[in-house]
Amino acid sequence: MTEKHDRGSVRVENIFKAFRGGRDKVLNGVSIDFPVGKLTYILGSSGAGKSVMIKHILGLLRPDSGNVWVAGKNMASLKGRELAQHRLVFGMLFQNSALFDDMTVFDNVAFPLREHTKMSEAEIEKKVTHTLTLLGMPGGYDKFPNELSGGMRKRVGLARGIIREPAILLYDEPTTGLDPVTRTTVDELIATLKRELRLTSIVISHDIPSALLLADQIAFLHKGEIVFWGVPHDFRNSEHPAIRGFLDAERRVIDAFQV
Repeated sequence: MTEKHDRGSVRVENIFKAFRGGRDKVLNGVSIDFPVGKLTYILGSSGAGKSVMIKHILGLLRPDSGNVWVAGKNMASLKGRELAQHRLVFGMLFQNSALFDDMTVFDNVAFPLREHTKMSEAEIEKKVTHTLTLLGMPGGYDKFPNELSGGMRKRVGLARGIIREPAILLYDEPTTGLDPVTRTTVDELIATLKRELRLTSIVISHDIPSALLLADQIAFLHKGEIVFWGVPHDFRNSEHPAIRGFLDAERRVIDAFQV
């Protein structure tokens, strides 16, 4: 395995996780090997274990048993400074973008470079400008987050997430609660990054249309288990009862708006 491949690799091996002394079983032997350089959507109903699995990948939780391999290292065995350093392989877009309210657009995006690199201010300016332009924001860098639309905040959040050129990009419910226009904007941003950067990308979502449009692979998590792993076409035609219920509920919502 090459170093480049190692940097973008994520593999979950038979992880179990329960809370409240084992009474609340959340993950029940989950295994998944995320394709390097591809976009994977993790779908499932609320409480299925999606966020808990991502927290294991980030090293925020440790499995009761099993292993989580990220960029060639087992996250469950890392601690302290080594864990913090290894997490730099990730970029992250949070659901609410998690921007610093008292920083301008430019300073929000520049923040990771100032914290984790020794780049000069001239180099930082060039990189921030390039990254924001890639995401369709060629100006307005002196604005503050509360002066931005929802779509613009997502652009800034994504720019900050990729500014250090991570190998793995995680999206936490990127389209939840957005109006249709902003949701389409976010889908376009994800498509742009997929095309331009080819990162190993993992999206936690309930958004079936976005997953069917954008994903290279879809994983469906149900009651702590992966009950589907495959391409969007096969997901759309799955006969698994939980998946059919998920798809039918989405169809009913669409039909209601067409009446």
